Amino acid sequence: MTNKLVIENLKHRWVRTLLSAAAVGVQVTMILTLVGISFGMLDDLGRRSRGAGADILIRAPGSSIISLSTAPMPEKILDFLRTIPNVAIATATTVQPMGGTNTVTGIDLDAFSRMSGGFRYVKGGAFQKPDDILIDEYWSRQYGLKVGSVMKFWNREWNVCGIVEPGKLSRVFLPIRLAQELTGNTGKITSIFLKLQDPSQTAATIAAIKQQLTDYQVFSIDEYVSLLSVDNVQGLKWFIYVVIGVAVIVGFLVVFLSMYTAVLERTREIGILKSLGATPGFIVGILLRETVILALTGSVVGIALSFATRWAIMNLVPGSLTQMIVPNWWPIAAGISLIGSLAGALYPGWKAARQDAIEALAYE
Repeated sequence: MTNKLVIENLKHRWVRTLLSAAAVGVQVTMILTLVGISFGMLDDLGRRSRGAGADILIRAPGSSIISLSTAPMPEKILDFLRTIPNVAIATATTVQPMGGTNTVTGIDLDAFSRMSGGFRYVKGGAFQKPDDILIDEYWSRQYGLKVGSVMKFWNREWNVCGIVEPGKLSRVFLPIRLAQELTGNTGKITSIFLKLQDPSQTAATIAAIKQQLTDYQVFSIDEYVSLLSVDNVQGLKWFIYVVIGVAVIVGFLVVFLSMYTAVLERTREIGILKSLGATPGFIVGILLRETVILALTGSVVGIALSFATRWAIMNLVPGSLTQMIVPNWWPIAAGISLIGSLAGALYPGWKAARQDAIEALAYE
């Protein structure tokens, strides 16, 4: 009987019910989208790192796991690394900003192709002219670029000579010598990739390298990819916590306003229930049950909307963002929305329970 009363109350004020559930859904979508982008970007970076085909990655001393740019290492290190037993191919990259958070990666195309197995060209081909660049399909889709299109960065125009399948290290590529020259980093590199003759000897090769390059960061590709997590990226975890906190506040305010308005609208109804013997606990229970239904409905809406945001990201900005669907966060997001919603319903419930039956019946 009580559940039927709760359902009828929600149906009677269906506009407010839908708006409240939608607002809770937006809260859940905020959480799932942010977490999905965080995990998606790190997973995409890991897959593109594996796509380089290397067994070992070397980075400069003190550099972060994720760095957008700079070339802090001397290129002459490559000569030493090529003398290490078991090293079959040693090649380097330089990563430089091209505007905003976007970067361009300079590569030795021949060495990189031997290491990675080569690009798969969707259209066009390799570098031919000094102003040629390669882009991947996601970058092409995001910016509407085709072979022969012009990109502008570093105060000059670049010709798109080829579009490649995504998944190999970067989205935009230049010849490494040209990238070094134009950015004033001649003889300097960002990262070094090593392909081994015998990958089973990766640990021994890393130990041999560390004996000489004591301050440098030397990872197996598997180890590097394992470090690409939210916990290891400085500031990302706290950013997620802040957004979750904002989402909880949003859910609290939405439900508080909804339930407080419901109490005011149903003053006379509450008086009738009290006159019929309803206890304060019964009144509070009705409001809390309504809140639980709103929170759970909103959570389902939010989960559905996270699929919509993923679709939008993959179709509008696939070259800049990647979002994963994170089912393990569905109960977490739903729990967060439920806690915020119940917190928002406490005061309206307390106010309803304390109403005097006679005053409530006389309310106009």
